[in-house]
Amino acid sequence: MYYVSWDFHVKSPYAGPGLEPWMKLTEPWRMSLLFLISGAATSYMMKGGTSLGLVRRRSARLLLPLLFGMVIVVPPQSYFQVVQKFGYTGNYLDFLFLYFGHFKGFCSGVHCLILPTWNHLWFLPYLWAYTVLLIGLLALWPTSLQGVSLLAEVALRGVWLMAIPIVLMLSARLLLFEKYPSTHAFVGDWFNHATYLSMFFVGAAFATSKLLWTRMESLRWFALIHSLVFWAVLVFVRPSQPLEHAVVAIYQWSAIVAAIGFAKTHLNNDSSFRRRFTEAVFPVYIVHQTIIVLASQALLSFQMRPTLEGPLIILVTFVFSYAVYELVRRISFLRPWFGLKPVNKEFRINLKNEA
Repeated sequence: MYYVSWDFHVKSPYAGPGLEPWMKLTEPWRMSLLFLISGAATSYMMKGGTSLGLVRRRSARLLLPLLFGMVIVVPPQSYFQVVQKFGYTGNYLDFLFLYFGHFKGFCSGVHCLILPTWNHLWFLPYLWAYTVLLIGLLALWPTSLQGVSLLAEVALRGVWLMAIPIVLMLSARLLLFEKYPSTHAFVGDWFNHATYLSMFFVGAAFATSKLLWTRMESLRWFALIHSLVFWAVLVFVRPSQPLEHAVVAIYQWSAIVAAIGFAKTHLNNDSSFRRRFTEAVFPVYIVHQTIIVLASQALLSFQMRPTLEGPLIILVTFVFSYAVYELVRRISFLRPWFGLKPVNKEFRINLKNEA
């Protein structure tokens, strides 16, 4: 995002369209896949039944990191954004008074920067709201996910596993995309809600059916070829709307089916490596974008070419993000603010052994 022409908090002096075709290899579908996976994971959590306790646990897991992120992690991103895009000359402390004071003066045309903000952490309030909706649905209709999955098993056979979701995705794009463009502001973000909430509930329902995952696995090569073909059409043919909406819808679902299908074939196992690094995902997600912004601005004065600077930013981001995780996981009072479970006795023993 730092090097392409699309909107981002800070931009490289070398920003341009060169990397955009490669960004589009994942951009149309990666967040939809993430919400589908999140829905499946939430569904597995609810196998013991729904309760207010589950709402409290999920709220703590998602909303505490959101609060911490908006107060501590995100402000540096917004500071460098207003320095670069609005010519702000105050220091960071001066900016924090504006940030927490809900300052509305950083505007470009009719669009003003909302402060305070959640930036890349927008995923957390969306996921929390969808989780609460699912818990409420299951409280009222405990067998709803099983009912939907049984209906899907009947309807999504063969080519229909591809065709029906694509038609639904296309319908959402045609009805909502232009009228409600993506904002990640939650309120009024109707196209994103239609897409991500649907994917979340699809994942939750599919988690109750082994058959649907198996069908995705059997279609993985078909879906992969389709996704690559329609990625090429999207990038090189550049169809006009509404044809572009159809191309994106086909590409989006094909890529998701391919990703799940190949994962089921090759990643359907467990290991200590996966368990360790799965825990690291949340803390790394929380801090990674701030590290990207800070690293990019620290390197500006060196005037490096993107071919050198880009990999260096990636390396710095991985190293420092993982270092934050290794630090946070050892400090009990910090763990909840980074989405980690409280320390238990077994974990303390492992830490002593590592030491």
